[in-house]
Amino acid sequence: MRIAILGSTGSIGRQTADVAAFHGYEVEAICAARSIDILEEQIRRFSVKYCGVFDSKAANDLKERISDTKTRIFAGEEGILEMIDLLTCDTVVNAIVGKAGLLPTLAVIRKGITLALANKESLVCAGELVMSEAERMGVSILPVDSEHSAIFQCLHAGRRQDLKKILLTASGGPFWGKTKEELENCTLAMALAHPTWSMGAKITVDSATLMNKGFEVIEAIHLFNVKPSEIEVLVHRQSIVHSMVEFADHSVIAQLSLPDMRDCIQYALTYPERHPSPVAELDLTKIGALTFQHPDTKAFPMLPLALRAITEGGVRPAALNAANEAAVALFLAGKIRFVEIFSLVTDAVNAAPMIKKPNLADILNASDAAFAHVQMAVGG
Repeated sequence: MRIAILGSTGSIGRQTADVAAFHGYEVEAICAARSIDILEEQIRRFSVKYCGVFDSKAANDLKERISDTKTRIFAGEEGILEMIDLLTCDTVVNAIVGKAGLLPTLAVIRKGITLALANKESLVCAGELVMSEAERMGVSILPVDSEHSAIFQCLHAGRRQDLKKILLTASGGPFWGKTKEELENCTLAMALAHPTWSMGAKITVDSATLMNKGFEVIEAIHLFNVKPSEIEVLVHRQSIVHSMVEFADHSVIAQLSLPDMRDCIQYALTYPERHPSPVAELDLTKIGALTFQHPDTKAFPMLPLALRAITEGGVRPAALNAANEAAVALFLAGKIRFVEIFSLVTDAVNAAPMIKKPNLADILNASDAAFAHVQMAVGG
């Protein structure tokens, strides 16, 4: 198998590289924002043909460092889109973080290559556009997120028309059980201390606010063509049941495994086959108990905000995503408190225009406006 990894230096990208090495897959291309130390290691490890770097200066630095190789370097967003147009691989894993992954998603689809999608923002911002383009091109989009991979697997247990609802599980993040008042004093170090998953800083903060689960609800709506009312979120602290589906006869089918993204990455690459995995075997006797609770939407208002955004539709989900990117960046930089993320994102979503049938330009404009709205609100 020959693959490409977009966002190869992030958590999902590095774990995808681990899966590729475990199975001996050829890696045709990689890309990242600017982490040239990791990119150089990956270039030499896999002898990749192409490498893209969003940051032009970093691209030039990398080009000098790997001048003894045959790897071709592409710089900037346009360069990465040019690189995608040259791909001949079987599957592209899009693990780019944030809105930056949208145009590469569309480029992969228009190239006609199977897409293993870890960039949830592509569907949050432009779900209808992405899914319709995939249908037009006859391209399969295989979910990489653990929850959506679980749903995808569970749906094979019954007929699609017999699906009653999706039970989307959430770890609850590091602050689960805290009241709205207690969240006032939560620090960055506390937000980054996730109890079960090892992830990048941005998605870890999204897990702490439950924004990540809101994004996943929107993603599931587009991936599986369901209504918001057909998705129920359940907090499952052990992160062993990655999601479930309920059918018309009230049978509930669940997918369980250890909280290790390499399992769902591998399944997206090998589907419909199942191969030996680098992930350890699940021992339920060591887990002991599996618990489920309803989310606290008063203490964590980002989840209902996401539901409102997708219900209102148009560019509101894109504004939600961009505002959250801006607010989380400010929090990571120590410029705002944790709870300020809630109000800043809510205000930006409320300010977004109502455009019911947005095109790509409308989506990108709304994203830029929402990002700027948050920055201006704090004088950034």
